[in-house]
Amino acid sequence: MAPLRRPRLSDCELQLPLTFPERRRVAVRSALPSLPNDLARFKEFGQTTRKIVTECTLPDGRRASYPTYVNEFWTARQRQASSLHEVSYRACFKPQLPRFFIERLTEPGDVVYDPFMGRGTSVLEAALLGRLCVGNDANPLSVVMTRPRLQPPHLEEVQARLEQISWDDPADTPDDLLAFYHPKTLRAISSLKRHLLGARKRTGIDEWIALVALNRLTGHSNGFFSVYTLPPNQAVSAKSQRKINEKRNQSPPERNVPKLILKKSKQLLGDVSQDVRATLAGVWGQSLLLTGPAAATPQIKSNSVSLVVTSPPFLNVVQYAIDNWLRCWFLGIDANSVQLTVPHKLSDWQKAMTGVFHELHRVLKPGGHVAFEVGEVHGGMTRLEETVLPCGAEAGLEPLLVVINDQKFTKTANCWGIDNMSKGTNTNRIVVFRKP
Repeated sequence: MAPLRRPRLSDCELQLPLTFPERRRVAVRSALPSLPNDLARFKEFGQTTRKIVTECTLPDGRRASYPTYVNEFWTARQRQASSLHEVSYRACFKPQLPRFFIERLTEPGDVVYDPFMGRGTSVLEAALLGRLCVGNDANPLSVVMTRPRLQPPHLEEVQARLEQISWDDPADTPDDLLAFYHPKTLRAISSLKRHLLGARKRTGIDEWIALVALNRLTGHSNGFFSVYTLPPNQAVSAKSQRKINEKRNQSPPERNVPKLILKKSKQLLGDVSQDVRATLAGVWGQSLLLTGPAAATPQIKSNSVSLVVTSPPFLNVVQYAIDNWLRCWFLGIDANSVQLTVPHKLSDWQKAMTGVFHELHRVLKPGGHVAFEVGEVHGGMTRLEETVLPCGAEAGLEPLLVVINDQKFTKTANCWGIDNMSKGTNTNRIVVFRKP
């Protein structure tokens, strides 16, 4: 078998075949009747499902109510999924969320799509389950973080490539970054930046190294390139970091950049068996990753997607471009040029999501489903499931039910010192739609 081509870091997308192979399958529509029963009977983590009702006003002015199932449907415990998922990105959901719906609403070989890909959780989980995956995000970092994990290298390949890189040939060494890094560490990081931006030298292994380096840039332990800073899913400003250094009486220590990249690579590849590699290889060539607006994805064939699993930006809760400024520097991306959908008003958010739902209606096949996770914001005062139900209905999708995954603090919430019932996301709230 010919080896798979490893696209370059600068590629924005992979080409999806015009048609997918025909196969024997049970119609997707037949999977739906079992979902309410599964939700009602679910007791895997010792709790009994509570059934309530979610009400909303539909676009035609009618009041409507939908069954809503409340339970801990996936675990709050950490690291209960593939090691390949262990990369950091703020406001990402657990892999168990997409898995819950992928297993119940699709079959191997079906197409699963995430229009707000983020770190690629839904896309990777779909691929690990033998589904063809499609992902899109306005943030170009998403493709960089997702694609290498769909075709993971062997650790020996990573080590060999690291030994070939010149670690004392920096592209640039901005003084502000010395708030985070020892001067020698910054030279090594910038040398890696120069290497990765060299088009003639870049390989698929380089894409993997770029992914790992992105996730080692800043953090709160000696496993990161930086001195102690906030959690690894964002970077504070250089000014804020200087204040942290002063308060903690700390200065950036020298770090061994290639050693830390190899260590993190070993961790990420820990669960990647030959069977996992075979599964990923079987779907890789028919997968599609895009960078662009979720409401306009002409590269995706109409009536081709079986399931959409996604989580959109939540009003102005998260500022992705600001959080990722250091990652953008490392990849040579102008963070201010990234146009992201982060509405400040609920009415604007609803309008933006309605546009996305119209596009989802186009790409979904008849009988296909959308699992749309909206979290909980503003201390539970804004229940976005009540807002998103009419968005999907206006686009021609049939609202079916709401799933509320109710669980205790997450590790990230504790890091931020957030009271789940006042500021953080205490629950996952997923609205399920179907295309008639």
